[in-house]
Amino acid sequence: MNNKAKNEGLRCIKEIVAEFDSEVDWEVFDIRGENSFPDLSFDIFISSGGPGSPLEEGEWKQRYFDLVDNVWKHNLKKENDKKYFFFICYSFQVACEHFKLCTINRRKSTSFGVFPIHKTKVGKKDPILSHLRNPYYAVDSRDWQVVQPKHEVFEEHGAKILSIETFRTHAEYERAIMAVSFSDEFFGTQFHPEADPEGMKAYFSRGEMKEKIISNYDEQKYIDMIEHIDDPDKIRKTHETILPVFIATAIEKISSLILV
Repeated sequence: MNNKAKNEGLRCIKEIVAEFDSEVDWEVFDIRGENSFPDLSFDIFISSGGPGSPLEEGEWKQRYFDLVDNVWKHNLKKENDKKYFFFICYSFQVACEHFKLCTINRRKSTSFGVFPIHKTKVGKKDPILSHLRNPYYAVDSRDWQVVQPKHEVFEEHGAKILSIETFRTHAEYERAIMAVSFSDEFFGTQFHPEADPEGMKAYFSRGEMKEKIISNYDEQKYIDMIEHIDDPDKIRKTHETILPVFIATAIEKISSLILV
């Protein structure tokens, strides 16, 4: 979903998935750039970050919605083995738009850096997030946000809000929804759980990135971000937990059904 834009996200996703090479075969599809899509022969789908507006239209978008719907409908049939879907940042926003769970709008300013993410009461009990402290830390890079949850739609789908944005300085700013369990098999985050410390430190150390952070916040904020990157209990812990646990859990459940 990165539309051929160069970033660290796809590299990180590939490296995490490669850790499971002995258990799975995997393939990358360029949905927005080449209109290339997986079929339902796959068991696990990981949908990457952007960039761009999640509200944009394009030839790819209806096909993407069809893919999401087809996996969802497959899982509704009790006789079918379940398939698993993980949505990251841009994909998370697009999924929230598709399921009509929330309002998606443009932020007043870019969220860019390493920030604390707060678990909800439900999120504290989530089998993936329970491995992390509260708050936990993650890389956030977005101009858009998912806000104003439609609770009746959440209830209808069986979806749950697991995490929300850190407190913001101005009271009029809403706290964005940062992680959602769409179902037992569908999971998404508005941040980048795949981000690794090495890649992020190199990325934030680039001259233009450093200037961007300092201009948007201040120099102390930049220093704090670099320290968060080096802290093993912050983004390294998130990197080693959320997506790997999701994949490992999916593989374990799929394998147990195969062995029956």
